[in-house]
Amino acid sequence: MKVLILGSGVIGVTSAWYLARAGHEVTVVDRQAAPALETSFANAGEVSPGYASPWAGPGVPVKAIKWLLMKHGPLVIRPNPDPAMWWWLLKMLRNCTAARYAVNKSRMIPLAEYSRDCLRSLRAEIGIHYDERSQGTLQLFRKQAQLDHTADDIAVLEQYGVPYELLDREGCIGAEPALALVKDKIAGGLRLPQDETGDCQMFTAALAEHAARLGVQFKFNVGIDRVIAEGGRITGVATSEGILQADAYVAALGSWSSRLLRRVGVAIPVYAVKGYSITVNVADEAGAPVSTVMDESYKVAITRLGNRIRVGGTAEVSGYSNALHPARRATLDHSLTDLFPRGGDLADVKFWCGLRPMTPDGPPIIGATRYPNLHLNTGHGTLGWTMACGSGRVLADMLSGRKPDIDTSELAMSRYEHRFG
Repeated sequence: MKVLILGSGVIGVTSAWYLARAGHEVTVVDRQAAPALETSFANAGEVSPGYASPWAGPGVPVKAIKWLLMKHGPLVIRPNPDPAMWWWLLKMLRNCTAARYAVNKSRMIPLAEYSRDCLRSLRAEIGIHYDERSQGTLQLFRKQAQLDHTADDIAVLEQYGVPYELLDREGCIGAEPALALVKDKIAGGLRLPQDETGDCQMFTAALAEHAARLGVQFKFNVGIDRVIAEGGRITGVATSEGILQADAYVAALGSWSSRLLRRVGVAIPVYAVKGYSITVNVADEAGAPVSTVMDESYKVAITRLGNRIRVGGTAEVSGYSNALHPARRATLDHSLTDLFPRGGDLADVKFWCGLRPMTPDGPPIIGATRYPNLHLNTGHGTLGWTMACGSGRVLADMLSGRKPDIDTSELAMSRYEHRFG
């Protein structure tokens, strides 16, 4: 079967790899000059199934008010007249209940854990390297009150059989020795030893090369104008190189999927939530993180990637703007220098932002649409890197007529017909 994939981020490329390995003839089209140059380019670098949770949860509306008032708050809302923004925010608020949180999380963790296993198998199969590390993730609590409120999170980890370690100050230093320099700022931590880290862009570019060897054709620098629907099916995609046709089509355009498919009557509840990162070179090996440290106070992730440190955070609801705001960098700089004062060289900083494709309930959308030959693989939010390989694998199984290894029924668009949508 001929499959046309729209988008060459980590979701599009993993989909292409698994589809090609299943024997399909695959073409990937993207407006960029190479793979993973948008949202997948400089994310926080975490592969963290244990932290696969919806943003919408009980208590979030009250916390959001506090975050908006903080100098280095993790949330920013820049209102604009786009109705899609307000509709998405309203639907997210509807999911901020304990019952909906539990349902949505139960849809996310199995995919995230399956995806990590797929990543490990893929790494063993083709020997791909991407500054990967398998040394766990440490959620760092600066205040005792944060540590005291871990019971609910631990209960969820135990429910899903996710290994964890609840650490005191010395335990945190044992996992991340550089924190000894700032031990008075640490109350404790929650460590997930099976989590991994790695450079998503490096992985995606390398996997694209392997996919090309399997016969995947990549069309870069090609603008995608519109999807053409006739007779209840998708008959082509109008691009800057003319109309491209296939037997099946996969929308893996991240935040842009909803805007493109709206024109053919496919209403995807995905909206762009901007995230920021800085990348610096390691200045002092002994003062740098070993893996990922999640600064709970500022919702910032500090990740070691080879001889670099990636610091990612902020949820900015501001539409589809790629503007870089200096105040967001200040938060990232502060978290890094406060916890790892000797770790990174801030004299040479790469400041970046990307648009995360967020669903209002949390889980991504994978599977068929009202058009039998149009499929979705989008809406992964902050977990695109964590869920990429699993999402690509289950999509390939769906298109190949095979039953996926995990239950994907609640990842489909049909879930928005239920009361949890």
